[in-house]
Parts: sequence; structure tokens; C-alpha cells
Amino acid sequence: MKATELARVQQYLRNIFGTERIILNATGRKDDSAEVILGGEFLGVIFRDEEDGDISYAFHMAIMEDDLPEVRVQSPR
Repeated sequence: MKATELARVQQYLRNIFGTERIILNATGRKDDSAEVILGGEFLGVIFRDEEDGDISYAFHMAIMEDDLPEVRVQSPR
């Protein structure tokens, strides 16, 4: 993705998630994706898709089961 495109998507994510700590870094391996970093930690990947002249972006975030906290779920009464 071009620098202006990265900046636009980065600003969109910052607005949606309400934090200026999100940074997009070009992957260097492909020109259709960028890493999403939050507070110095890798969060996921943004993929650019262009089909029939329409451009869209998909955010892919993998969550490891080991990273999930334990929670107590109450049964409905």
C-alpha cells in the first residue's frame, strides 16, 4: 500500500477504536498488506483488495487461546 493509503487507513482505525496508539507498518513482503501495531504489540494485518475498481480493506486479527483470560459466565435465570 502507498504511504497515503496507509495513513488514511491508520487514521480510520484510530478513530474507530478511539486511540492514537495504532500504527500501520508496510510489511515489505507484499504491497497489498500492512501490519497493525497497538502500543508496540503486533495486533493483526490489514489486507487491501481491489475488485472491479472497488477497493476494500480487511482486518485480520488472530487471537491465541492461551492469551484469553478466564471468565465466569452466569447462566440466565
